[in-house]
Amino acid sequence: MEDQVISSKNPDPVEKPTNEKPPGVNRYALQCSIVASIVSIIFGYDTGVMSGAMVFIEEDLKTNEVQIEVLTGILNLCALFGSLLAGRTSDIIGRRFTIVLASILFMLGSVLMGWGPNYPVLLTGRCTAGFGVGFALMVAPVYSAEIATASHRGLLASLPHLCISIGILLGYLVNYFFSKLPMHIGWRLMLGIAAIPSLVLALGILKMPESPRWLVLQGRLGEAKKILKLVSNSPEEAELRFKDIKTAAGIDANCEDEVVKMEKKKTHGEGVWKELILRPTPAVRRVLLTALGIHFFQHATGIEAVLLYGPKIFKRAGITAKDKLFLVTIGVGIMKTTFILTATFLLDKVGRRKLLLTSVGGMVCALTMLGFGLTMAQNSGGKLAWALVLSIVSAYSFVAVFSIGLGPITWVYSSEVFPLKLRAQGASLGVAVNRVMNATVSMSFLSLTRAITTGGAFFMFAGVAAVAWNFFFFLMPETKGKSLEEIEALFQRDGDNKTKGENGAV
Repeated sequence: MEDQVISSKNPDPVEKPTNEKPPGVNRYALQCSIVASIVSIIFGYDTGVMSGAMVFIEEDLKTNEVQIEVLTGILNLCALFGSLLAGRTSDIIGRRFTIVLASILFMLGSVLMGWGPNYPVLLTGRCTAGFGVGFALMVAPVYSAEIATASHRGLLASLPHLCISIGILLGYLVNYFFSKLPMHIGWRLMLGIAAIPSLVLALGILKMPESPRWLVLQGRLGEAKKILKLVSNSPEEAELRFKDIKTAAGIDANCEDEVVKMEKKKTHGEGVWKELILRPTPAVRRVLLTALGIHFFQHATGIEAVLLYGPKIFKRAGITAKDKLFLVTIGVGIMKTTFILTATFLLDKVGRRKLLLTSVGGMVCALTMLGFGLTMAQNSGGKLAWALVLSIVSAYSFVAVFSIGLGPITWVYSSEVFPLKLRAQGASLGVAVNRVMNATVSMSFLSLTRAITTGGAFFMFAGVAAVAWNFFFFLMPETKGKSLEEIEALFQRDGDNKTKGENGAV
């Protein structure tokens, strides 16, 4: 009989007291998550700085709009393939060394872009960095989720997205200050300096511990137990987590061996794609639907259009001076960073579901107002001051409500819902969908605005956001405060109930 990914025979993990105040966040776990999330700052910086660099690349290398769309979107297409490779890679070499690999790819890509004598070399640099993006977006949230306690997993697993926002803001600031340099030097420095933090991270991450859950899957129980003692708030909590992880990995919870022999297909992720795609259990099918769905809607609702093409959008709304365009765009970065920082403290208090539904509802309203403001501004030739103000306020509001909910929750939720054996490659599949949608928006937005106007594009995004709200309302259960093993049991129960309903139907 084939092994089941989620076994209904396994008892639910031991319940933890609910009337006690949760302990504070473990400082060592927080430090590990912050270091792992630095790779996300580098990715965010690349996204933010490209929004300004493309203005000068277009002039310096005499590129057209189609080439600019390809240049911005190719990073995400390469990230798609990087993310698909990242899941299996992290199962083989571990989460920590996968982050090192992502940093090295970023560094090589940044060097090529900083050199950038012509368009083909620049495109090659973007492709190389794109593979690094795919690895980083998959492994950083998974690493943070796997070392975090249940009570603070929302905080730690949302740090990578917070760091992306910090990186975007830094990119916007660099755009403003480096725009004053000679054109042929300015944009190359904008893109090239990302190589420095990439090198520092590649060396620094080697001092951090490996994920204890990955170590258990390799049968290295002694090492995993030592790390759990460091990232837990008490020896009792560490022991409880250790038993839950062993049970999820198919090891006797009472096993005290330092090293146990595991089947190769369990340690290196062999056979996982079959259990994810070809023969999923009802529980895994539900997990896959929710994880891929939230990644799809994160970018299908248009956030990349504002982050990447902000200067062009505000120019069409009526701002013409380059320094003012970059200053207004800096405001986007400030709003994004501020509200994601707020979200990191709300995720474990308010819960994922409430925050997500509130966020997406706000996005529908903000996108509708942005579409209206841009339509009026463009129809007047940018002469209506109130339309310009409405466009700026609506864009800021959209970024704010996105950043307090859908932005960080996508990475938190998708990193915690997959069962232990499927987590790395399941998360990589989610990142692949995320990058496909990111590339679709970034490579088609300018063409879309020519076809249906800029305002029309944002009305379309508002409609997609309305569909997203209904998807989340009906399909996404709350996971706040539950251990990763308890979440596994939650989806198993839902899957079993659905199966019974289908079998009982006439």
